[in-house]
Amino acid sequence: MTTVGGHSEILVGREADLASLRETLRRVRAAEPAVLLLGGEAGVGKTRLVEEFTRGLAGEPVRVLTGQCLELGEEGLPFAPFAAALRELVRGEGRTVFEGRESDFARLLPELGPASEFGEAHRGLLFELVGALFARLSAERPLLLVLEDLHWADRSTRDLIGFLARSARAPRMLLLATYRTDELHRGHPLRPFLAELERVRGVQRLEIDRLDREGTAELLGHLLGGEPAPRTVDAISRRAQGIPFFIEQLAATADPACSDIPETLRDLLLSRVDLLPEPAQRMLRTAAVGGAELGHELIARVAGVDEVTLESALRVVVAAQLVTFDPDGGYEFRHALVREAVHDDLLPGEHTRLHARYAEAIEADPQLVPPGRAPAEIAHHWHAARNHPRALVTAKHAADEACRRFAYAEQASLLARVLELWEQVPEAAELLGACHLDLLEEAALVAIESGELHRALSLTRAALGDLDADAEPLRAARLLVRRAKLLRNAGKSDGFAESKEAYRLLAAAPPAADRAELLGDVAYMFASMDGDEVDRISEHVRASAGQLGDAAPQVWAEITKGQVCAGRLPAADGLPVLTTAVEQARSRGDDPALTRGLINVSDVLFELGRYEESAAAAAEGVPYASRYGLARTTGVYLLSNQAEALLALGRWDEADARLAEAARQDPPGLMALPWLRLRARLRLARGHPGAEPLLTRAVGLSGKPYVPGEKKLWMHELRIRAALAADDMAGALAAADAALHDAALLERPRYAWQVLAVAAHTVARSRDPARRPATSAPGSVSAGEVEQVAGRVRWAADRLPRRYPAELAGAAQVKAELASGTEPPVIAERPGGVEPAGSAELWCAAVAAWRVDGQPFELASALLRCAEANAADRAAAAASLAEVTTIATGLGAVPLLDEVRTLARRLGVRPAGAGQPADDVLTAREREVLRLVAEGQSNGQIAQRLFISPKTASVHVSRIIAKLEVTNRVEAAAVAHRLGLLTT
Repeated sequence: MTTVGGHSEILVGREADLASLRETLRRVRAAEPAVLLLGGEAGVGKTRLVEEFTRGLAGEPVRVLTGQCLELGEEGLPFAPFAAALRELVRGEGRTVFEGRESDFARLLPELGPASEFGEAHRGLLFELVGALFARLSAERPLLLVLEDLHWADRSTRDLIGFLARSARAPRMLLLATYRTDELHRGHPLRPFLAELERVRGVQRLEIDRLDREGTAELLGHLLGGEPAPRTVDAISRRAQGIPFFIEQLAATADPACSDIPETLRDLLLSRVDLLPEPAQRMLRTAAVGGAELGHELIARVAGVDEVTLESALRVVVAAQLVTFDPDGGYEFRHALVREAVHDDLLPGEHTRLHARYAEAIEADPQLVPPGRAPAEIAHHWHAARNHPRALVTAKHAADEACRRFAYAEQASLLARVLELWEQVPEAAELLGACHLDLLEEAALVAIESGELHRALSLTRAALGDLDADAEPLRAARLLVRRAKLLRNAGKSDGFAESKEAYRLLAAAPPAADRAELLGDVAYMFASMDGDEVDRISEHVRASAGQLGDAAPQVWAEITKGQVCAGRLPAADGLPVLTTAVEQARSRGDDPALTRGLINVSDVLFELGRYEESAAAAAEGVPYASRYGLARTTGVYLLSNQAEALLALGRWDEADARLAEAARQDPPGLMALPWLRLRARLRLARGHPGAEPLLTRAVGLSGKPYVPGEKKLWMHELRIRAALAADDMAGALAAADAALHDAALLERPRYAWQVLAVAAHTVARSRDPARRPATSAPGSVSAGEVEQVAGRVRWAADRLPRRYPAELAGAAQVKAELASGTEPPVIAERPGGVEPAGSAELWCAAVAAWRVDGQPFELASALLRCAEANAADRAAAAASLAEVTTIATGLGAVPLLDEVRTLARRLGVRPAGAGQPADDVLTAREREVLRLVAEGQSNGQIAQRLFISPKTASVHVSRIIAKLEVTNRVEAAAVAHRLGLLTT
């Protein structure tokens, strides 16, 4: 990776194109000549693709020659790219490569000396000479001839290429030529040449496409040195439109998402515009004001010229490949950045005049723009024309239209403009027929719906400041509830003070549908703060809804009850209430209530271990959230719930795709934690290098003044897992200790068991001398510290319920982990009494429990530990490792596969063939040496005991350490004891 000032050395989104090049070369190696014509727009990455292709040939028996066409036009230097390729050949292999024909080739390379006279047939003879040379070179080894920028090729160069493709056809030669598709205007000589050449056998044409959004995001990640914010990706994707060169240029600016076009790029973009005649430039400026896409009739009305003049100017800009047209009569700028550069280059008066003319034209005939776009287009043009009164009115009208389409982000932007213009238009209230407080409240609500938390906080604060709460209690309560939610989602506070005041106001308000819904929101807020009060408020909600006699508030009340009960009552008890309410909402067509209910249903189903149903419930709600403009808030929770269930089902690729969708929404504040937590866990489990930036962002959010209890548990678990992945045992133990002292641990068993399991695993690993740093090493932990954490895990495990499959499996795993490395064996409960149980038996029980639950990764992890505990039974261990290998391979869990391979080598088994015999990892002599090492014998003492030299003893010890993949004698002895290598 390079700095943003250069270009990315990583090729992004070109795997299929690279595969095509390699496949073509494969055919060439088999004596099948080929010509590959590689086309694409300027900056799309043709040269970068060729560089990657040729770099991959390093060390292979392929001769690569490269030539560049010069930007000199038809009258330029003949055969320039062939001359460059031959010079490269001479530099590498000397003049002898021409076998005494230097004078003949001197017509291409004057430095070879005087050129021979060919007579009248000189051109044909020259072509024959070049063809024969390439045939001879390709006979020695495959030849790749790269000719860059064919759009600048002179006639002679094109003719020679045609000769090589049709007549010479060197058997093991690939001629790879690149050209710019956006340079090929209608009269360009390369267009008929390519069309004719394509008909020749062995000629293939490949066009490089622009990057999609995912490719843009990946390239930005390399350029910026970390995962870019989704909004940055969206902005650059919209501006650069998938052209890698443009992406690189924008990434090099201080703020890639919204900065001006860099001066060097602007000059480059406008250089082609400057070559146009003035009428065409004027037409291009007019079109740029209309946007990236516009219809013929619209530009005709704004331009104000006769049809002949209009079509003549448009024909020039289309021929220059700056604008394209479609059969429906529309025009589109080929590059959005070209339009942006042209628009920014307008004079102030020109800018105002043209925008006003567009606004007037669309107001007079809204059919000039696509359906539904007229209000937003009119508002945009009047604002750009700086006509404040008309901009105010049209912006509010456009905001109302956006609301009808649930386009909350667009509505929020338009309302922000209305509030901005309010102070500049004295008669604003009369023009809009609304007061400033109405606008503030509306803008605050829309900001919430679009996920703009900080903007919404500012607006609710301003609205509450303008409001007389006693005169309008319901309105004040509504604003207070919204503010409480915003404060919680932003992590600023628990919102309890605002919720309490809202409840006071609502208690005195008369019955109304809004009141019932607001009481439900208050109950939900109280659920995590005042358990005694929440039941009374919940009943108040149901009673208020019942008084109205309307089914809609009653459905909402039931969903609220299900939400309030989540985490406070067993999941099995809360599910019937939620499912009934969801069915009622579905039958009534109450989509907002249905969406909200599906979040909670999917949560409860997951806790019960019904993962397929959980994924289906969340998936059902996603389209509703998008339809109502809630993709950035409610939609993210639904996508995260679906992904969590898919992870539990072992469908990790699908889960990652859902999490990528959630990430693209860029949810604000703590609302980002659900997808951040899950994707970080997934990447840690896969050993993905992108886990660290996600962890950093998630941990940063967890440091906010207020974080809900369950989210705290998520972060504790992530910290422990991250430290374990980094083999930082001291850090893992510290993170586990912090988690075990968090008051939230006993409040949410669903997440507490996950924390306990990974904390217990930390204890087990810390007890292992092969994995624990020496006590004198930096960051080391004492045995006493380890056992304190173990005791805290036992204390918490004894107090958590064990009702559902995941809880039962988590409890079995915790017991097995804590038994690892302990003497004497722990006591296991048995029917009819208790008796000692070894670690192997406890791990078998954990494996059985995870089989019941059905989560493949947790099952595979338990199987691995079971194989380790069962090391004395090689066949059983091999069978377990074989199953782990199958599961981990399917999941892409690379770290788990690495652990399998390490344990298999230590045990001397082949996990891929369960039960098959294999050579022991240690020889019989090495086992003898290892037994003495475990007794603490030095190399000299071992030599005396075994009647070998001290040097031979040292060699045996070194081999043992290498085979067991440990770092010293103490670790070797510990591994030997744990795996039973001293008793077999």
